[in-house]
Amino acid sequence: MTPENAAFCPVYRAIGVLQEKWVLHIVRALLGGEKGFNELARAVGGCNSATLTQRLEHLEHLHLIHKRTEDAQVKLARSVYSLTPAGQELQGVIDAIDLWARRHLNLPETATEGGCAGSEPVLR
Repeated sequence: MTPENAAFCPVYRAIGVLQEKWVLHIVRALLGGEKGFNELARAVGGCNSATLTQRLEHLEHLHLIHKRTEDAQVKLARSVYSLTPAGQELQGVIDAIDLWARRHLNLPETATEGGCAGSEPVLR
């Protein structure tokens, strides 16, 4: 696909957003409900703070997540992140990836319906 055509292809553009490192991990973690920055960092696992901040700002710019600041008057205000309705619609994408992985990646018997050990469950 040429770069000129890519601008008009919704699949190409969506893949461009979703393939960014950590994006689907962030979305998956937030499907379980809102989380503060540190809680989200633990749920995502392995993403450094600067990268996580960058991804969150980008997802907020795309209107996929919402950032709420608690105690804005104090020096160390707490940021809480949640999915917008558009972000929640990615549940179907996560479910499709889960189903595909179970069918084609020869997962061990310990893989259970509803999520992976040590991570947020996939909601149904």
